[in-house]
Amino acid sequence: MAIRTIVKHPDPILREKAIQVRNFNANLHKLLDDMAETMYDADGVGLAAPQVGISKRVIVMDCGDGLIEVVNPEIIDHKGEQFDYPEGCLSIPGLRGDVRRHKWIKLRGQDRNGNVFEMEADDLLSRCAQHEIDHLNGVLFIDVADRVYTVNPDEEGE
Repeated sequence: MAIRTIVKHPDPILREKAIQVRNFNANLHKLLDDMAETMYDADGVGLAAPQVGISKRVIVMDCGDGLIEVVNPEIIDHKGEQFDYPEGCLSIPGLRGDVRRHKWIKLRGQDRNGNVFEMEADDLLSRCAQHEIDHLNGVLFIDVADRVYTVNPDEEGE
């Protein structure tokens, strides 16, 4: 595993729609391992492949209950709303925003070996998954925030 450099806004890769993963091989496994190590090293709770300069539909998350890897994620159902919760991003240090997100989502994706799975997420995990999937579509939290504000660098993270 290796820690990768986190791409910072306004790098153009953060605005691209990421490419669907079709090859579930050692290269993908290494990317997932590197992304997890990079996320943990940066004290983040989520990371999308474009944030490490790779335009692929891959995310990793850990909101406190262990690592979750999702390849080709898509939200297939959602309920409720979370209002004005402060959201940050490892690619946009120094800023936070109040973003409205779905409170609960059902997510479909694939694991590192290509097996399709579904999972439900609520609260922080739901928010994190939506934030990371936005990255895969070239959308940043500053695009959807009701309010954006600066923060102390010690409070950063995603």
